[in-house]
Amino acid sequence: MTNQLALPLGATPVPGGTRFAVRSTAERVELCLFEGPDEHRIAMTRDGDVWSVIVPGTDHLYGYRAHGRYDPARNLWFDPAKLLVDPYALELDRPFVQSPRLATYGENTADIVPRARMIAAPAASPAPPLFRPGGLIYELNVRGFTMRHPAIPPEQRGTVAALAHPAVVDHLRKLGVAAVELMPITAAIDERHLPPLGLRNAWGYNPVVPMALCPERVPGGVAELVATVATLREAGIGVILDLVFNHMGESDVQGGTLSFRGLDPDAYAHAPDGTLINDAGTGNTLDASRPSVHAMILDTLRHFARAGVDGFRFDLAPVLARGPGFDAHAPIFAEIAADPILSTRIMIAEPWDIGPGGYQLGHFPEHWLEWNDKYRDQVRRFWRGDGRSGDLATRIAGSADVFTGPASRSVNFVAAHDGFTLADLTAYAQRHNHANGEDNRDGHGDEVSWNHGQEGQTDDPAISAARIRSVRAMLAALFLSRGTPMLTAGDEFGRSQRGNNNGYAQDNETTWLDWGNRDEALEDFVAALSAFRRETPLDWTDWLDKAEWRNLSGDAMTPEDWEGDGFALHLPVGDESLILRFDHKRGVSAIRGRMLES
Repeated sequence: MTNQLALPLGATPVPGGTRFAVRSTAERVELCLFEGPDEHRIAMTRDGDVWSVIVPGTDHLYGYRAHGRYDPARNLWFDPAKLLVDPYALELDRPFVQSPRLATYGENTADIVPRARMIAAPAASPAPPLFRPGGLIYELNVRGFTMRHPAIPPEQRGTVAALAHPAVVDHLRKLGVAAVELMPITAAIDERHLPPLGLRNAWGYNPVVPMALCPERVPGGVAELVATVATLREAGIGVILDLVFNHMGESDVQGGTLSFRGLDPDAYAHAPDGTLINDAGTGNTLDASRPSVHAMILDTLRHFARAGVDGFRFDLAPVLARGPGFDAHAPIFAEIAADPILSTRIMIAEPWDIGPGGYQLGHFPEHWLEWNDKYRDQVRRFWRGDGRSGDLATRIAGSADVFTGPASRSVNFVAAHDGFTLADLTAYAQRHNHANGEDNRDGHGDEVSWNHGQEGQTDDPAISAARIRSVRAMLAALFLSRGTPMLTAGDEFGRSQRGNNNGYAQDNETTWLDWGNRDEALEDFVAALSAFRRETPLDWTDWLDKAEWRNLSGDAMTPEDWEGDGFALHLPVGDESLILRFDHKRGVSAIRGRMLES
């Protein structure tokens, strides 16, 4: 028997045709080739748990069917009526659609399940990443960012190609963006409760297979991604992909059979009694401790790295190292570090999931960056008025209580795609998610936010002024902090979701950026902050050794001052003195030959 994990999986051109290979624990697997509505089934040969066959030609639309026992109580889901997508598919001919038929045994799904399309995978050795920790990460949703942009042609809106438009590039350069972090652009499926409500998943965190690009967001496939990455690189902007390896869109036991479940159901972690483990909150969690899943994750990262991206952000990243508990020394980390391609990429963890011991901030490898929710909440609390100066100072200084080493691994943010927008967290004390169809039960119920005396929109100029002052103070703190700042697209000009802090189901004007009503003064302020940060090397590893922490009167800090309303940070920069003042009542100011007021 050959080494199964050494066999190339997916569709690979070989002399005389194409070799198709897929991993499956089924009793029999068929390759299905399509020409229009016609389906041609070909028996495959088994070698261990890898099934393969060589067929003539290199231009195919294809899928699989797997035969075997169907017993969901024993985690057996083999149903030859289900057309199954190749877990190694790179492109699909159509989007996924949700349907009860996907979960009904014996229902043929060939007419509603996408077929994989053969393409030539990127083969070039990728250039080194442009992005370096400390640069500005700009998190964006491709559809939300481009759907209402007036300069982008209508036919291009909602696509990755739109990010290469000169108007977009100009905006990114104005802000000093070092890398765009694209929310998932792989093919996803709506959660099954959304279509009856007339809703769609706007975020994409429900993929079905890990490498296949979304036919709607990336209609030009891998070539479109490669071209857009190249254009952004020419402008000095890197690309980071947000990837989901914690679950797949087949969901819980009531979900559909689309790929892994119908081919290799043990790809999902399960308890000894066969119950699916739910560390991702979706009813199913990928078992990254299994060699085949482990290998698939690494193959996916290599594929996208060869397309030229700078790195990856991992959604619910502890799942990568579960088996079943989180292991900070899991083999996958060492393999990434030793890989000649992946070791050069930027790795960013969202360091929590909902499983046992799921909060792992600070426990990822020393060369990884991590989203820092302590930064988010404590910066918000300080400007809300119920936080400590000492906590804010710790976050400004790089969160040394969390991250050890000469450079901070903290990804600092005050708002992200998940939760209130930056403007909304100063205008709403409560979530307003009724449009999501879950009776306002979804989303965070206890966000650190404050409405300045009135919930929602206001015509009161005093309240409006107080809100913008709070927004500017938080932005200034973000750009003046040690670590890597992250800004979510639209927060630089006051985007609002009208209090919806879980916009995943709003693929509409709730989440589409309103470019026509931007707060251009706020946008200019953010651009100035970003320029100020680039001109002032706040990420020097030794700057804390030279810093003097003083109270707002200019005197040395006392224990009482660390509980108070603010502080001033004095830094020598060349022959000048840089003074950063963080004053709860007045906002933030930086003095170095000029004043930059929040």
